[in-house]
Amino acid sequence: MTRYNVRDAEDKWRKIWNDAQSFKVTEDSSKPKYYVLEMFPYPSGRIHVGHVRNYALGDVVARFRKSQGYNVLHPMGWDAFGLPAENAALERGAHPKTWTLENIKAMRVQMEQMGLSLDWSREVTSCLPNYYRHEQKIFLDFLKNGLAYRKESMVNWDPVDNTVLANEQVIDGKGWRTGAPVERRKLNQWFLKITDYADELLSALTTLDRWPDKVRTMQENWIGKSSGCHMEWAVAGTTDKVAIYTTRPDTLFGASFIALAPDHPLAKQLCTPDNKSSDGFDEFLKQCAAGGTSEAAIEQAEKIGFDTGARAVHPFDNSLTVPIYVANFVLMDYGTGAVFGCPAHDQRDLDFANKYKLNVTQVVKPLSGDEIDISKTAFTDDGTIINSRFLDGLTIGAAKARAIKEVETLKCGHGTTQYRLRDWGVSRQRYWGCPIPVMYRVSDGKMIPVPEDQLPVTLPDDVDFSEVGNPLARHPTWKYTTCPETGEPAIRETDTFDTFFESSWYYARYADPHNESKAFDAEKAAYWLPVDQYIGGVEHAVLHLLYSRFFNRAMQKCGYYPENRADLAEPFKGLYTQGMITHMSFKDENGKWVDAKSVQKDDKGEWTLIDTLSNKGKKISPQRIEKMSKSKKNTVDPQDILDGYGADAARLFVLSDSPPDRDLEWTEAGLDGGWRFVNRFYRVMAEHLDVLKNTNKISANLNDPSKQLRQKLHQTLAASAKDIEAFHMNKAVARLRECFNVFEAAVTKPDLDKGVLREAAEFLLIGFNPIIPHVTEECWAMLGHKTMLVDTMFPQIDDRLLQNDSVTMAVQINGKTRGSITLPRDCDQKTAENTALNDGDVKKFLTGQTVKKIIVVPNRIVNIVAA
Repeated sequence: MTRYNVRDAEDKWRKIWNDAQSFKVTEDSSKPKYYVLEMFPYPSGRIHVGHVRNYALGDVVARFRKSQGYNVLHPMGWDAFGLPAENAALERGAHPKTWTLENIKAMRVQMEQMGLSLDWSREVTSCLPNYYRHEQKIFLDFLKNGLAYRKESMVNWDPVDNTVLANEQVIDGKGWRTGAPVERRKLNQWFLKITDYADELLSALTTLDRWPDKVRTMQENWIGKSSGCHMEWAVAGTTDKVAIYTTRPDTLFGASFIALAPDHPLAKQLCTPDNKSSDGFDEFLKQCAAGGTSEAAIEQAEKIGFDTGARAVHPFDNSLTVPIYVANFVLMDYGTGAVFGCPAHDQRDLDFANKYKLNVTQVVKPLSGDEIDISKTAFTDDGTIINSRFLDGLTIGAAKARAIKEVETLKCGHGTTQYRLRDWGVSRQRYWGCPIPVMYRVSDGKMIPVPEDQLPVTLPDDVDFSEVGNPLARHPTWKYTTCPETGEPAIRETDTFDTFFESSWYYARYADPHNESKAFDAEKAAYWLPVDQYIGGVEHAVLHLLYSRFFNRAMQKCGYYPENRADLAEPFKGLYTQGMITHMSFKDENGKWVDAKSVQKDDKGEWTLIDTLSNKGKKISPQRIEKMSKSKKNTVDPQDILDGYGADAARLFVLSDSPPDRDLEWTEAGLDGGWRFVNRFYRVMAEHLDVLKNTNKISANLNDPSKQLRQKLHQTLAASAKDIEAFHMNKAVARLRECFNVFEAAVTKPDLDKGVLREAAEFLLIGFNPIIPHVTEECWAMLGHKTMLVDTMFPQIDDRLLQNDSVTMAVQINGKTRGSITLPRDCDQKTAENTALNDGDVKKFLTGQTVKKIIVVPNRIVNIVAA
């Protein structure tokens, strides 16, 4: 039996592709371009099976589009800054730069083993100065154009890592890495004005018709456009006013309290030490500071408030007042930092009111008119306004409009539109990140941008990690510099950029990665962008994808793209979010996680440890099939897979076992099945070379078996191409495997036309090539081709063969289907009529009836009218 040497063949073809620079591209106006991009990885040291699936998907698209004649850009790089490298330096005694670059080197070798069609000449590494110097220039341009600013803001502070955390990095009120309870702190931070583009980012979602609906919905909710009312409530007995934004002005007569954010200016003013009601306020603020600033953290936290003793005057009636509280569930950065509470119709407000024994007034009744109990559950459905004077009897929508009109008449507010989206805080208190290119003059504290001719501001290598916190802030020399305006002493900004900064523009750098004078050439970027197909995890749906959409628009405003190119506003034309890789997990009799690699199923179907002698009697219990996790010991090392089975088998498994957008369970059986098919595929081709190397033309008059095989081939290749375009990779694999089975049975039959068999082999090799590129390239060469398969165009499909020669037509009698007949396609009407009338089932239903009329719809229906 012919054997396929997987390792030798795969190594050989990767070297040949590399030597031939098969995937290196430049701009070529004579060809249509196609830009395929997977989200670039963080260099943790080893690829994981999620990478295998992600990059295999992108590689199928890239190879397929190349075969269609597109000029395909398929680059790779490294998202190389970040706190994990800094933590690794502390744990291992290594420098973050050394640790990161060594990891990149190791991961690149593994990626190359996958046979990916990557243009490695365009590789970018975000932690190198040749990348981040341009990032610093982009920031300075944002600063010039009013898109960057610095302000004091409440932030999530991790007291162990001693750095700011994004809201999304706060899990259940704790730091995502350290698990330490997050605190609120007020710090000077750098922000990008993403809110300037809120409406455009929202409205443009409708143009992204090749994005998943769930991602567009997530972004729409995150941006959070709402229509409401901005109004001012007077503070009783003072000249102070409280500005409030609400989306429910229809419920104003149900207001029972005002709540201020803990850092609201009026909170401190109302709770001064000379105010008796301020006793305990400082302790209350400490409680608030112990919680995070994210909506999720606040939602989960216990709602607490502090009564200031002050009261606010109702804007519609000066005789009505409500107490003013400071509450931990109000954020200064959302809206105005103050809300009014309507407990009857908001569950959070009701819980707060019940806790502090505040009034609860129902102002909306159900449309049904039924009585409801609002003592524990707020009524939030549609209804009619009650207990609200001039609003009584109105629908909620009409009452909102009427209330806004009244507010505007009283000149205490106005209708407005607001967004949930907040400006993007980009400051991080850590070493391993891109330095923010500004300094502060010591004499007056003035912020001074670093002159462009002094870029890049590079990180110092001689940093001390012996203490917690940011080493840059205590560096003895690096942070001290000179003001370029006056020559006076100045101190560098010691915060570094959030790593989302690097990933928000890397797709554009790939268009011109070796440009030293600027981030990228505008015309080159205009040729390649937008990315035609972007691939990555849905967990990046909001942050990375939303930030990139903003960043691209901001760069456009700053002149990074040619003028009048509205088509370049969006960075990613198509987006695909793949599912996760899952694996069964196991526990021993003590409830401890057991390495999945050390477990096997015995002859009785029970799970046991592989080392049965030394672990005799130990009970192993299978747990859930879930996302791979080191902590649960259910991970699989792709290196073991690549070494043992080869890249093609791994690719075939991840592409065929599940729809790409769904989770895929990693099983040894599935991988083994892929390996067996790759070997069988090679064996069938190799053992019939005497037939398949025949270069005779296809005969003009084919016998039925040869004609049927040709039809199957053309239909399969056409359908699998559509499957790939629709990201139905598993369907494409299934079609091609089915067709291969037909070919395997046919290749041994002597009556098959030799030209058809040759075409069949070539079609199958071309169809399978994007999926299992190594073995198909090997077989292609065995057939005697001088041009590599990777450089071969997708074949011309014969449209005449896409339809079968015969069709099945329904036969109806008086409009009811009574049978079916199979006829030659496009046969004449008389043949269709006679065949239908002579069908056994039809004759049975016509017994005792006279045929009055026959209507034939060609290739579809024969309708008989009888009485």
